[in-house]
Amino acid sequence: MEDMAYTTNPFLPRVRTSAVILVKNKGWTVRKTARYLGVSPGTISKWLNKSPDDLRKGIPTLSSRPKTSPNRISKDIENAIVAERLRTKRCGQVIHYQLQKRGVRVSLSTVHRTLKRRGLIKKRSPWKRRHTYIQRPIAVNLGDLVEADTIHKMIDKSSRMYVYTLIDLTSRWAFAWASDKISAGQSLKFIKLARNKSSFEFNCIQTDHGPEFSQHFSERLGITHRHSRVRKPNDNGHVERFNRTLKEECLNRSYASVQNYNKLLKEYLPFYNEERPHMGINYLTPLEMINKVFPRS
Repeated sequence: MEDMAYTTNPFLPRVRTSAVILVKNKGWTVRKTARYLGVSPGTISKWLNKSPDDLRKGIPTLSSRPKTSPNRISKDIENAIVAERLRTKRCGQVIHYQLQKRGVRVSLSTVHRTLKRRGLIKKRSPWKRRHTYIQRPIAVNLGDLVEADTIHKMIDKSSRMYVYTLIDLTSRWAFAWASDKISAGQSLKFIKLARNKSSFEFNCIQTDHGPEFSQHFSERLGITHRHSRVRKPNDNGHVERFNRTLKEECLNRSYASVQNYNKLLKEYLPFYNEERPHMGINYLTPLEMINKVFPRS
């Protein structure tokens, strides 16, 4: 970090030169020049003191780096942070923990600053839109909170498929659909299929922060969309558990196409929703739970 310019304005060297010319060549006073350029008189005086004899190159912006940095970490510690990052590919918290175990005394914030300065932290994409967080609703009625997720599965060495999954917290009614691609558009198609299959309305959809559930998905969904907290997989614990059941009882077979997996899901889901008892709802099936909440006349 050789240069720490306090400004990156490319026109300032020329402005400084103009100020010096106005004072030295045209006889303007320091105050008049300051008012004309919109800066303080002290700033004009500083520019005059550091102006070179040859003004053709302008007065460059000097580094604002301090001459001494008594609290700066040593090169050995900085190199250790970088080496640990390149070796493990782990985050700053893990790197800090590993260095502490080896007796290297350094703060977590210093580890993060070092990684950022050395270009080892992935910056947030300027195209990624931020999510609007809402309070988690209490699942009392059917559809009050529906969790959705995706499973990534390799079909063979060169191709993969994606299985969209969804579960209602009140009834444990679930739905799944296999797709050969993943996107916000495919996610909307999946939710539409699930709504057509369910006997109740969805009031709130909760997902993780995957790109298939981006802000574009939220805006086109037409239903309240809530994102789970970052690094809190328990927020989507019900659908994660359904994913495990689906892998163990349905997706453990090898088929060559997405169409075959969808046929398999079409056979499995009626069993899951109508015959398989669930411990979380007192060994009822989702269909029995739905009839209990909305009994048929």
